[in-house]
Amino acid sequence: MTPDMLQQYSVIVQFLGKTLGPDYEIVLHDLRPDHNQIVAIANNHISGRNIGSPLTNASLKMLIDKAYETDDFLCNYKGIAENGHLLRSSTMFIKDTQGNPVGLLCINFDDSRFLDMHDVLLSIIHPKEYIEARPFMKKSAPGSQPVVPSDSEQSAITENFSMDIPSLMHKMFADATVAMPTPADRLNQQEKKDIIEKLHKQGLFQLKGAITFVAEQFACSSATIYRYLSELKLSS
Repeated sequence: MTPDMLQQYSVIVQFLGKTLGPDYEIVLHDLRPDHNQIVAIANNHISGRNIGSPLTNASLKMLIDKAYETDDFLCNYKGIAENGHLLRSSTMFIKDTQGNPVGLLCINFDDSRFLDMHDVLLSIIHPKEYIEARPFMKKSAPGSQPVVPSDSEQSAITENFSMDIPSLMHKMFADATVAMPTPADRLNQQEKKDIIEKLHKQGLFQLKGAITFVAEQFACSSATIYRYLSELKLSS
């Protein structure tokens, strides 16, 4: 992203943040190899991130899947904020003249305030017994986690927002190994290769320090991870 583009889109971030209001987080990511981080953000209380925070797992997967080749933007997929709020997220690909992605403009909408209003309204117009008889109308307890929609109700993408690269890598590694009955450092070679392939598809190896991180989880050398990637014909 050129300095001129960075300046223009940074202004757009602040404009949209003030226009749409406090329930919309607006985020600008710089995709230059030496950056790959947030460079402008408005209403960051929604995710708790700041300038310098890394790309999300969903953004990394979009890039590794080259979604920008067929789409200019992806809309209305699910995000999960650190406080458990479900967000409606959308991402626009900022491209150079050759069609290569140089930035991401993201909008995350937190509707929890409106859901609270909805709950209050229902409690006024319906008896308690009526609401309790219909689970979809029940009010969540204060501070509780939101009800997660069923698989059929969820979009194909679920975005998690990490404050820094180490926490993002730990989350992605945990997701990739959640079904493994054996600790990561005791897996056999094929199991490790299977996990590395999953991590590559999720875009983890686009992050700085990913090779060293995965080597530490597997209790092996960085050279071993490079060898696995080579054998799988994957690039780091």
